[in-house]
This record gives sequence, structure tokens and C-alpha cells, in this order.
Amino acid sequence: MQVVVCREFGPLDDLVIDDQAVPECGDGQIRIAVGAAGVNFVDGLLAQGQYQLKPPVPYTPGSEIAGTVSAVGEGVEGFALDDRVFASTGLTGGFAGEVVVSALAVHHTPDAMTDGQAASFTQSYMTARFALDTRAHAQPGQQLLVLGAGGGIGLAAVDVGRSMGLRVIAAASTDDKRQHALDLGADVAIDSRDPDLKNAVRAASDGGVDLAYDPVGGTASEQALRALTNDGQLLVLGFAAGDITRLPANQILLRNRRVTGVDWGGWTVSNPLDNRALLQDVIEQIARGELHPTEPTARPLSEASAALRDQVEGKVAGKTVLVPS
Repeated sequence: MQVVVCREFGPLDDLVIDDQAVPECGDGQIRIAVGAAGVNFVDGLLAQGQYQLKPPVPYTPGSEIAGTVSAVGEGVEGFALDDRVFASTGLTGGFAGEVVVSALAVHHTPDAMTDGQAASFTQSYMTARFALDTRAHAQPGQQLLVLGAGGGIGLAAVDVGRSMGLRVIAAASTDDKRQHALDLGADVAIDSRDPDLKNAVRAASDGGVDLAYDPVGGTASEQALRALTNDGQLLVLGFAAGDITRLPANQILLRNRRVTGVDWGGWTVSNPLDNRALLQDVIEQIARGELHPTEPTARPLSEASAALRDQVEGKVAGKTVLVPS
């Protein structure tokens, strides 16, 4: 089977495609014939050695997969050969033709979802739901600014925010990305490159937003902070723009603004049962048609380097998956 391998941390073009034997399925495990593997921003950082965690090399990138069950280990119940499933592989291992994972990490794919959707929604939608519900305690009628609204994690926040009854203002850098956000339910879409982003947000929100969802960082973070209304809350998810943001503390003090960290991945480690319940709730919302993960762009596994580079450079509108041949 085909496997993407990172032999050493460095340029994404250094990733290689190997032929490896299909892995054995042990007790308590399920082997999945991968139909699609999600491509995430973190995957690109990891392969370049720019993420805070560094797996031993060589390793296979990829953390989200979907496909069909090809083997069931001893002691596993509730799954059968050819069942449609999706799973998290942890931090690595997903960019391969077949993958073995713990049965605890595997879920049945709802009929309403394609393999591409199932392989690309978990990180984005769980992060958005955790941020807006668990961390921010967002309430219907509040106004939400979503930075990076054309990417996977931003589009998920648009969809989740809309489903929670929030008025969503999507900020993205291109017409295509802004249209994606509007198609998914954003009430307004504005240009995130506006040098006066603060006032653009205030104009779109009639004075200020209650919540700002920020996976971008950079100069946009301070602009979003200044666009908050009284008791407004800035949700810090990451720094896709590059450097870690430095925020002026006086702008937090003024008008009783709040800054809240959102680390869904870290929370899952100490709260596995709560996370599983939250994921099940999101799956049920998708099955009922209340959430609408976008169909990702599919690329062959052989284009892993290019797909990751496009993700890191912000060229992707929506999500991308890799499809083994």
C-alpha cells in the first residue's frame, strides 16, 4: 500500500511516497481501508518541525481518516467488515492506504456524510463547538466575528455559530473564501485584509461584536480585540499568520473585555468521555441536517506535499483530503 513518509523535519517537498505492507490488526483494534484522509494546517507545521510537539522520525503525517473496515481485532464489538467509519489516528499515521487504530477512536459514518466530509470535519467542527459552547458559553442573538472564515476551522465556526443562533460576521481574504462563508450561513462577509478591520467589524455589527473567533493571530487579533463590545470575548485558537500575538492589556481592561484560550486537543486528553459525548452530539446534528460540513477538494495521496503547502500558505478555500489510489 502507499504511505506518505516524513523522513526528517524540513521542507514539505521532502515528503516521499513509500510502498509498505498492510499493517496487522491487533486485539481491540480496527483496520480501516482509507477512502479519504483529512489535510490540516497542523500536519504541515509538524512535517516542517514547526509544531510544539515533534514525533520521532520517520513518521507518516495525517490525523483524520474515513473509509471502510477491513479487519476487526479480538474483543471489538459493534463493527463489522465493510462498515463505513471515520477515526482520529492521534497526531500521525493517516496518510496511508490502510491504517490500524484503537476501536475507541472509531465511529460509524452517518449516511448523510461522504468519506471526504467524514475525514475532514472532526478537528474543525470539534474545535468550533468546544470554543463557542464549552469555552465561550455563547448565547443565541450574540454577534460573532470569525477570522480566517474561508479555511476549514473558520468555516466550521461559521456553521456552528449559525446553528447556535449567533449572527455571524465572516472575515476572509478573498472573494472565493468570503462566498464560501456566506454559502454556509454567514450573515455578512468582510475583507480581512482591510487595514481598518476594527471599524469594518463595528460597521457590520452596529457597534461591536460579542465574540471574536481567532485562529489567525498577527495584526488581526488586536483589531478583533478592539472591535469587541462591553464584556466581549476574544477566543484565541492559534497563530496561522505566523508570530504569536502580543495584545495590549489596556484594551482588555477597557470595557471589561475578556481573552479566552481554546485548546481542544489538550482538553480531549484530560476529558476523553466529555469529548466523546460532544463528538456524538456533533455527529447527530450533522445527521439531522443542522450542521453542514463542506465537501472537501480531493487530491491523490501522491500530492501530499503540494496539498500541505497550500494549506500552510492559506491558499485553500474550505478543506482538502488525500485519496489513496
